[in-house]
Amino acid sequence: MVFMDMGKMMKQVQKMQGQMAKMQDELAKKTVEASAGGGMVTVTANGQQEIVGIKIDPDAVDPDDVEMLEDLILAAVNESMRKVQDMTQKEMGKLTGGMNIPGLF
Repeated sequence: MVFMDMGKMMKQVQKMQGQMAKMQDELAKKTVEASAGGGMVTVTANGQQEIVGIKIDPDAVDPDDVEMLEDLILAAVNESMRKVQDMTQKEMGKLTGGMNIPGLF
């Protein structure tokens, strides 16, 4: 009887692994956008936490204040990464039924 339970559990694990691989593929296709400075800098990231685009309003480029532009880019990148993490957690919640399983993401 223990072996039957173990076999059943292994099938469930394999099923979940397949679902996770599919979810990761789907996340890679999704993007999030975050902006800073009232839209002066906009960063787009995909579900694999890769930055896939940065748009900078020409008005944000001030040679006398490069530090402000750097801060806006940094803020937009950090916000986009937070949004990717939120999106990933939501998708993982669908897969795991809301259980927080350490090491999955």
